[in-house]
Amino acid sequence: MRIYDTGGTGPALFWLHGTPNTGAPPEPLFPAAARHGIRWIGYDRPGYGGSPREPGRTMASAAAHVLAIADRLGIERFAVMGHSSGGPHALACAALLPDRVLAAVSISGLAPLGSEGLDWYAGLAAAGEAELRAATRGREALERHIAASEFDPEQFTPADFAALDGEWGWIGRIAADGARTDQGGTVDDNLANVGPWGFDPTKIGVPVLFVHGTADRMVPSGHSEWLAARIASAELWLRPDEGHISILSAAPATLDWLAPHL
Repeated sequence: MRIYDTGGTGPALFWLHGTPNTGAPPEPLFPAAARHGIRWIGYDRPGYGGSPREPGRTMASAAAHVLAIADRLGIERFAVMGHSSGGPHALACAALLPDRVLAAVSISGLAPLGSEGLDWYAGLAAAGEAELRAATRGREALERHIAASEFDPEQFTPADFAALDGEWGWIGRIAADGARTDQGGTVDDNLANVGPWGFDPTKIGVPVLFVHGTADRMVPSGHSEWLAARIASAELWLRPDEGHISILSAAPATLDWLAPHL
Protein backbone atom coordinates (compact mmCIF):
# COMPACT_ATOMS: atom_id res chain seq x y z
CA MET A 1 0.00 0.00 0.00
CA ARG A 2 0.98 3.61 -0.43
CA ILE A 3 1.26 5.20 3.00
CA TYR A 4 1.34 8.91 3.88
CA ASP A 5 2.98 10.12 7.10
CA THR A 6 3.45 13.75 8.11
CA GLY A 7 5.96 12.63 10.74
CA GLY A 8 6.66 13.92 14.22
CA THR A 9 6.34 12.46 17.68
CA GLY A 10 2.84 13.70 18.49
CA PRO A 11 -0.37 11.68 18.73
CA ALA A 12 -1.21 9.78 15.55
CA LEU A 13 -4.46 10.30 13.66
CA PHE A 14 -5.35 8.04 10.72
CA TRP A 15 -7.28 9.64 7.87
CA LEU A 16 -9.72 7.27 6.08
CA HIS A 17 -10.61 8.74 2.70
CA GLY A 18 -13.85 8.83 0.72
CA THR A 19 -14.83 7.63 -2.76
CA PRO A 20 -13.08 8.13 -5.14
CA ASN A 21 -10.09 9.68 -3.33
CA THR A 22 -6.54 8.87 -2.43
CA GLY A 23 -5.25 8.76 1.12
CA ALA A 24 -3.25 11.98 1.40
CA PRO A 25 -4.07 13.58 4.78
CA PRO A 26 -6.33 16.66 4.64
CA GLU A 27 -4.19 19.74 4.06
CA PRO A 28 -6.91 22.21 5.13
CA LEU A 29 -6.73 20.67 8.62
CA PHE A 30 -2.96 20.93 9.00
CA PRO A 31 -3.01 24.29 10.87
CA ALA A 32 -5.62 23.05 13.39
CA ALA A 33 -3.77 19.74 13.77
CA ALA A 34 -0.49 21.56 14.40
CA ARG A 35 -2.01 23.22 17.47
CA HIS A 36 -2.39 19.74 18.97
CA GLY A 37 0.87 18.33 17.59
CA ILE A 38 -1.06 15.73 15.59
CA ARG A 39 0.79 13.36 13.27
CA TRP A 40 -1.33 12.45 10.25
CA ILE A 41 -1.21 8.96 8.76
CA GLY A 42 -3.10 8.02 5.60
CA TYR A 43 -3.08 5.35 2.94
CA ASP A 44 -4.52 4.75 -0.50
CA ARG A 45 -7.33 2.27 -0.02
CA PRO A 46 -6.84 -0.81 -2.24
CA GLY A 47 -7.78 0.02 -5.81
CA TYR A 48 -6.65 3.67 -5.70
CA GLY A 49 -3.36 5.45 -6.21
CA GLY A 50 -0.41 3.31 -5.22
CA SER A 51 -2.37 0.50 -3.58
CA PRO A 52 -3.27 -2.57 -5.66
CA ARG A 53 -6.85 -3.74 -5.76
CA GLU A 54 -8.21 -6.12 -3.13
CA PRO A 55 -11.46 -7.59 -4.55
CA GLY A 56 -13.94 -8.67 -1.92
CA ARG A 57 -12.74 -6.29 0.76
CA THR A 58 -15.30 -5.13 3.32
CA MET A 59 -15.47 -2.26 5.77
CA ALA A 60 -13.79 -4.55 8.29
CA SER A 61 -10.76 -4.82 6.01
CA ALA A 62 -9.79 -1.28 7.00
CA ALA A 63 -9.00 -2.46 10.52
CA ALA A 64 -6.44 -4.95 9.18
CA HIS A 65 -4.94 -2.29 6.90
CA VAL A 66 -4.62 0.28 9.69
CA LEU A 67 -3.26 -2.27 12.15
CA ALA A 68 -0.56 -3.36 9.69
CA ILE A 69 0.44 0.25 9.00
CA ALA A 70 0.50 1.17 12.71
CA ASP A 71 2.69 -1.83 13.48
CA ARG A 72 4.98 -1.03 10.55
CA LEU A 73 5.40 2.54 11.83
CA GLY A 74 5.71 1.53 15.49
CA ILE A 75 2.53 3.37 16.55
CA GLU A 76 0.85 1.73 19.54
CA ARG A 77 -2.24 3.92 20.09
CA PHE A 78 -3.96 6.20 17.62
CA ALA A 79 -7.25 7.85 16.63
CA VAL A 80 -9.13 7.51 13.35
CA MET A 81 -11.12 9.98 11.25
CA GLY A 82 -13.08 9.27 8.08
CA HIS A 83 -15.14 11.35 5.68
CA SER A 84 -17.98 9.98 3.52
CA SER A 85 -17.30 6.29 2.80
CA GLY A 86 -14.22 6.71 4.99
CA GLY A 87 -16.57 7.11 7.97
CA PRO A 88 -17.61 3.43 8.16
CA HIS A 89 -13.99 2.43 7.62
CA ALA A 90 -13.06 4.50 10.68
CA LEU A 91 -15.87 2.81 12.62
CA ALA A 92 -14.43 -0.58 11.64
CA CYS A 93 -11.17 0.36 13.32
CA ALA A 94 -13.00 1.55 16.43
CA ALA A 95 -15.00 -1.68 16.62
CA LEU A 96 -12.27 -4.18 15.82
CA LEU A 97 -9.20 -2.52 17.37
CA PRO A 98 -10.52 -1.32 20.75
CA ASP A 99 -7.12 -1.80 22.43
CA ARG A 100 -5.40 0.41 19.86
CA VAL A 101 -7.97 3.07 18.88
CA LEU A 102 -8.33 5.96 21.30
CA ALA A 103 -11.30 7.65 19.59
CA ALA A 104 -13.00 7.88 16.21
CA VAL A 105 -14.62 10.62 14.11
CA SER A 106 -17.06 9.86 11.28
CA ILE A 107 -18.01 12.80 9.05
CA SER A 108 -20.92 12.34 6.62
CA GLY A 109 -20.69 8.55 6.83
CA LEU A 110 -23.13 5.79 5.92
CA ALA A 111 -24.99 3.39 8.20
CA PRO A 112 -25.26 -0.30 7.23
CA LEU A 113 -27.78 -1.18 4.53
CA GLY A 114 -30.80 -2.84 6.09
CA SER A 115 -30.50 -0.99 9.40
CA GLU A 116 -33.78 -1.52 11.21
CA GLY A 117 -35.77 1.68 11.52
CA LEU A 118 -33.72 3.59 8.92
CA ASP A 119 -35.07 4.41 5.45
CA TRP A 120 -31.61 3.93 3.98
CA TYR A 121 -32.20 5.58 0.60
CA ALA A 122 -34.36 8.47 1.84
CA GLY A 123 -32.86 11.84 1.00
CA LEU A 124 -30.24 10.54 -1.42
CA ALA A 125 -29.79 12.41 -4.68
CA ALA A 126 -31.10 10.38 -7.60
CA ALA A 127 -27.64 9.65 -9.04
CA GLY A 128 -26.25 8.42 -5.74
CA GLU A 129 -29.28 6.24 -5.11
CA ALA A 130 -29.03 4.71 -8.58
CA GLU A 131 -25.36 3.85 -8.07
CA LEU A 132 -25.93 2.23 -4.69
CA ARG A 133 -28.93 0.28 -5.94
CA ALA A 134 -26.79 -0.96 -8.83
CA ALA A 135 -24.25 -2.13 -6.25
CA THR A 136 -26.90 -4.27 -4.58
CA ARG A 137 -27.29 -6.13 -7.90
CA GLY A 138 -23.63 -7.15 -7.90
CA ARG A 139 -20.27 -6.26 -9.37
CA GLU A 140 -21.17 -6.56 -13.07
CA ALA A 141 -24.31 -4.44 -12.72
CA LEU A 142 -22.38 -1.80 -10.82
CA GLU A 143 -19.54 -1.73 -13.36
CA ARG A 144 -22.04 -1.26 -16.20
CA HIS A 145 -23.79 1.51 -14.30
CA ILE A 146 -20.60 3.41 -13.53
CA ALA A 147 -19.36 3.08 -17.11
CA ALA A 148 -22.57 4.64 -18.42
CA SER A 149 -23.05 7.39 -15.82
CA GLU A 150 -21.68 10.90 -15.35
CA PHE A 151 -21.33 13.05 -12.25
CA ASP A 152 -24.61 14.72 -11.29
CA PRO A 153 -24.03 18.19 -9.79
CA GLU A 154 -27.39 17.94 -8.02
CA GLN A 155 -25.65 15.74 -5.45
CA PHE A 156 -23.92 18.86 -4.13
CA THR A 157 -25.57 21.84 -2.46
CA PRO A 158 -24.66 25.49 -3.15
CA ALA A 159 -22.73 25.40 0.12
CA ASP A 160 -20.77 22.40 -1.16
CA PHE A 161 -19.77 24.23 -4.32
CA ALA A 162 -18.74 27.25 -2.25
CA ALA A 163 -16.56 25.01 -0.10
CA LEU A 164 -14.96 23.50 -3.20
CA ASP A 165 -14.20 27.01 -4.46
CA GLY A 166 -12.41 27.68 -1.16
CA GLU A 167 -9.87 25.75 0.89
CA TRP A 168 -11.77 22.49 0.47
CA GLY A 169 -10.98 22.62 -3.21
CA TRP A 170 -8.28 20.30 -1.88
CA ILE A 171 -10.79 17.46 -1.79
CA GLY A 172 -11.65 18.07 -5.43
CA ARG A 173 -7.99 17.60 -6.33
CA ILE A 174 -7.77 14.41 -4.25
CA ALA A 175 -10.95 13.08 -5.86
CA ALA A 176 -9.46 13.76 -9.28
CA ASP A 177 -6.34 11.82 -8.26
CA GLY A 178 -8.53 8.97 -7.02
CA ALA A 179 -10.55 8.85 -10.24
CA ARG A 180 -7.43 9.05 -12.43
CA THR A 181 -5.72 6.17 -10.60
CA ASP A 182 -8.86 4.11 -9.99
CA GLN A 183 -8.10 0.41 -10.52
CA GLY A 184 -11.55 -0.68 -9.37
CA GLY A 185 -11.55 1.07 -6.01
CA THR A 186 -14.86 2.84 -6.66
CA VAL A 187 -16.58 -0.43 -7.48
CA ASP A 188 -15.09 -2.17 -4.45
CA ASP A 189 -16.02 0.76 -2.18
CA ASN A 190 -19.64 0.69 -3.30
CA LEU A 191 -19.88 -3.07 -2.93
CA ALA A 192 -18.55 -2.63 0.61
CA ASN A 193 -21.10 0.14 1.22
CA VAL A 194 -24.05 -2.16 0.53
CA GLY A 195 -22.57 -5.47 1.70
CA PRO A 196 -22.09 -6.90 5.19
CA TRP A 197 -19.68 -4.67 7.07
CA GLY A 198 -17.95 -7.49 8.95
CA PHE A 199 -18.58 -5.92 12.36
CA ASP A 200 -21.43 -4.58 14.47
CA PRO A 201 -21.07 -0.80 14.87
CA THR A 202 -23.49 -0.76 17.81
CA LYS A 203 -20.89 -2.66 19.86
CA ILE A 204 -18.30 0.13 19.61
CA GLY A 205 -17.06 1.10 23.06
CA VAL A 206 -14.44 3.79 22.34
CA PRO A 207 -15.49 7.46 22.11
CA VAL A 208 -17.02 8.26 18.71
CA LEU A 209 -18.06 11.59 17.23
CA PHE A 210 -20.52 11.73 14.33
CA VAL A 211 -20.64 14.97 12.32
CA HIS A 212 -23.21 15.50 9.57
CA GLY A 213 -24.89 18.27 7.61
CA THR A 214 -28.67 18.19 7.51
CA ALA A 215 -28.69 19.22 3.81
CA ASP A 216 -26.35 16.41 2.71
CA ARG A 217 -27.61 14.85 -0.55
CA MET A 218 -24.85 12.26 -0.96
CA VAL A 219 -25.26 10.65 2.47
CA PRO A 220 -28.35 11.89 4.33
CA SER A 221 -27.84 12.86 7.96
CA GLY A 222 -30.27 10.16 9.11
CA HIS A 223 -27.41 7.67 8.74
CA SER A 224 -25.30 9.35 11.43
CA GLU A 225 -28.38 9.93 13.56
CA TRP A 226 -29.20 6.20 13.43
CA LEU A 227 -25.68 5.18 14.38
CA ALA A 228 -25.24 7.75 17.15
CA ALA A 229 -28.51 6.69 18.75
CA ARG A 230 -27.28 3.10 19.01
CA ILE A 231 -23.68 3.55 20.16
CA ALA A 232 -23.48 4.29 23.86
CA SER A 233 -20.12 6.05 23.56
CA ALA A 234 -21.20 8.29 20.66
CA GLU A 235 -21.78 12.01 20.35
CA LEU A 236 -23.61 13.62 17.40
CA TRP A 237 -23.04 17.04 15.86
CA LEU A 238 -25.68 17.99 13.31
CA ARG A 239 -25.00 21.14 11.30
CA PRO A 240 -28.09 22.80 9.75
CA ASP A 241 -27.92 23.53 6.02
CA GLU A 242 -24.46 21.98 5.56
CA GLY A 243 -23.88 19.56 2.70
CA HIS A 244 -21.49 16.70 2.04
CA ILE A 245 -18.43 18.91 1.48
CA SER A 246 -19.35 22.09 3.33
CA ILE A 247 -19.67 20.08 6.56
CA LEU A 248 -15.88 19.85 6.52
CA SER A 249 -15.87 23.42 7.83
CA ALA A 250 -16.64 21.76 11.18
CA ALA A 251 -13.61 19.46 10.93
CA PRO A 252 -11.17 21.74 12.79
CA ALA A 253 -13.50 21.62 15.80
CA THR A 254 -13.41 17.82 15.70
CA LEU A 255 -9.68 17.99 16.39
CA ASP A 256 -10.45 19.99 19.53
CA TRP A 257 -12.89 17.23 20.47
CA LEU A 258 -10.24 14.57 19.82
CA ALA A 259 -7.45 16.27 21.75
CA PRO A 260 -8.47 15.18 25.28
CA HIS A 261 -8.76 11.56 24.07
CA LEU A 262 -5.28 11.66 22.60
